[in-house]
Amino acid sequence: MALLTCRDLSLGYDGREVVGGLNIEINAGDYLCVVGENGSGKTTLMKTILGLSAPLGGEIIFGDGLHRDEIGYLPQQTLVQRDFPASVREIVLSGCGNRAGLRPFYSRDDKRLAAENMDRMGIGGLAGRCYRELSGGQQQRVLLARALCATKKMLLLDEPVTGLDPAATSELYDLIFSLNRNDGITVVMISHDVDAAVRYATMVLHIGKNVFFGAKEDYLGRGPGFGPGKGGDRRD
Repeated sequence: MALLTCRDLSLGYDGREVVGGLNIEINAGDYLCVVGENGSGKTTLMKTILGLSAPLGGEIIFGDGLHRDEIGYLPQQTLVQRDFPASVREIVLSGCGNRAGLRPFYSRDDKRLAAENMDRMGIGGLAGRCYRELSGGQQQRVLLARALCATKKMLLLDEPVTGLDPAATSELYDLIFSLNRNDGITVVMISHDVDAAVRYATMVLHIGKNVFFGAKEDYLGRGPGFGPGKGGDRRD
């Protein structure tokens, strides 16, 4: 059974539909890149999967033991968030919130998991540093470690390399690819960088005036710059 199925899903905000009749299945181990024009509904899709926005129609079905509160999420950062005055350890630990439930403190297991994920992301030595003092690449590693504290199955990443220099971008892409390939974590990543998306992805979802969902190889077969007027509509 698929980890996540969108069935006849309609997305939008303020009552206005931006995507209609969306049907996709995300299976364990997939690396799905979501691409499309600005305003096409990519972030709205992620927020709907997470329960932060309600669908206008259709349904999202979780399967294979996945629960909504077990999905790790790395949202786009705002300037205010980049200046957050907390330690790296505190931010990563906050990813254990769903595990903690109603407990007013973090357990020994929570702290161990946070430490493991900081080491996993190569930021163990930064645990006591203030988040706002870090470089953009280091901050994204902190947020990825935080997201990993919430999941062993699926990560949702919204434009994770925005604002990073080429070296930091390459390093973060490699980390995400390793989590998918070596740790078996299913990745759903929004990207405006189509070239990078198809380089790392196994599956591609293109939403906009034309909708495509399928294997990377099929997406590439439609030619670079798939979009309005190139290949027609496909709604799988």
